[in-house]
Amino acid sequence: MSRLAPLIVAHPWIGVFVVGLGTMVVPFDSSVNVAFPHIIRAFALPIPAIQWVVIAYTLTYAALTLIFGRLGDMIGHRFVFLAGCACSAVAFALCSLALSYPMLLAARVLQGVGAALTLSCGPAIATSLYAEADRPRILGYYTMAFGFGSVLGPIVAGLMIGQFGWQAVFWFRAPVALAAFVLAFGLSADRGLTRQSFDMPGALLLVISMSGMLMALNQLKVLGWACAAAAVVTVAAASLFTLRQLRVRQPIIDVRYFRDLDFALVNVAHAALNVAGFSIMLLVPFYLDRLGGLSVPVGGIVLASSPLGIMLAAPLAGRLATRFPPRLLALLGSVAMAAAQIAIGMAGEPSHIPLLCLSMFVQGFGLGLFQVAYFDIATATIPRENRGVAGSLVMVTRTVGVVTGATVLMLIFQTLRADASAGGVPDTAAFLTGFQGAFHVAAALPVLVTIAGVLRGWGRRR
Repeated sequence: MSRLAPLIVAHPWIGVFVVGLGTMVVPFDSSVNVAFPHIIRAFALPIPAIQWVVIAYTLTYAALTLIFGRLGDMIGHRFVFLAGCACSAVAFALCSLALSYPMLLAARVLQGVGAALTLSCGPAIATSLYAEADRPRILGYYTMAFGFGSVLGPIVAGLMIGQFGWQAVFWFRAPVALAAFVLAFGLSADRGLTRQSFDMPGALLLVISMSGMLMALNQLKVLGWACAAAAVVTVAAASLFTLRQLRVRQPIIDVRYFRDLDFALVNVAHAALNVAGFSIMLLVPFYLDRLGGLSVPVGGIVLASSPLGIMLAAPLAGRLATRFPPRLLALLGSVAMAAAQIAIGMAGEPSHIPLLCLSMFVQGFGLGLFQVAYFDIATATIPRENRGVAGSLVMVTRTVGVVTGATVLMLIFQTLRADASAGGVPDTAAFLTGFQGAFHVAAALPVLVTIAGVLRGWGRRR
């Protein structure tokens, strides 16, 4: 890779491409959803058991991303990114070779470790290749890579599962991760803040609090003792983590940043908008299956409308962020999301697929605008030497939003649908009651973000 290093120095966009290549294997995980029925049949599982394929992966990288971001700031971002690419490549191979369901779950945990390592330092490496003035533009390209992976994942899965089985959704990513690993040796080696100490007790508290929160959300539908216990553990661990970060000399993340009301608001808003954003991948497939009258491949293309919006909005937002305040872009993104969520919630019978595609595209476009603006705000607020932590914070709030959306919105959908059916409403009408109700709740979140942003003066060009 000695020949690649000077090439990246001369043409830093090549380095951004390498980082994007390693990052894309994470949103490619949308392909696994397509394989769920095949995995269930392969291991003779009851349908509810498939949730652990998601939990084992998501819980792992949600709990570890911020910690690895701090490690990257300390020991070097390239080293952590390389470890993530290598770990991901091994994990994909092990997932595809799994002979039992427990083996698959164990490999998914390893995949979560690889995702956390990669995501924690990818933004820091990409922005380090350019001058600070170019940071928003580069973050736009980084976000575009995420959108591209989300668009391509289900399409690739639909083409490969029929030919090669469910294992294909894992092994097709191994060469991509391996290629990123090899090419990443050409990136400049940053030394990091090696003299700083790592807050191990704080890291353990963070893992416990994040794991407890995700388990509490998973158990929300039954509201039993397990949900209550997980909630108590989450609150206790999060409180102890916050107190420790205020007292320790070199925290994992300096929580004093959140005393800035605008910074705190944009973090909460990002999680809330990802709750709303996940409504499409969660509920629209059921709508298309019941009322769309589309084949599976065509349905997958329709679902790609939202991530396509993210992919196209991200580079545009990166360029606009150099001319307009990022909080203004964030506000515009939340407005677009609110309008789109309301429009999707009005979908009825018969279905109007072109209008649905347009609404989903606008929703993704709005989310893309907001995410790039939030990336810019986070990396500008947190000092440059802690850019691994800044990038990790963006990924953590995104993951919290997605997991919350998957649980809460599905619970709302099922409850409203069941209540309508119990009241004698025909099945299709009951389905639409649940579908529209869940989207109305989802639409309320970007509306609230918009109102809060206006009240905070985000709409002023300052």
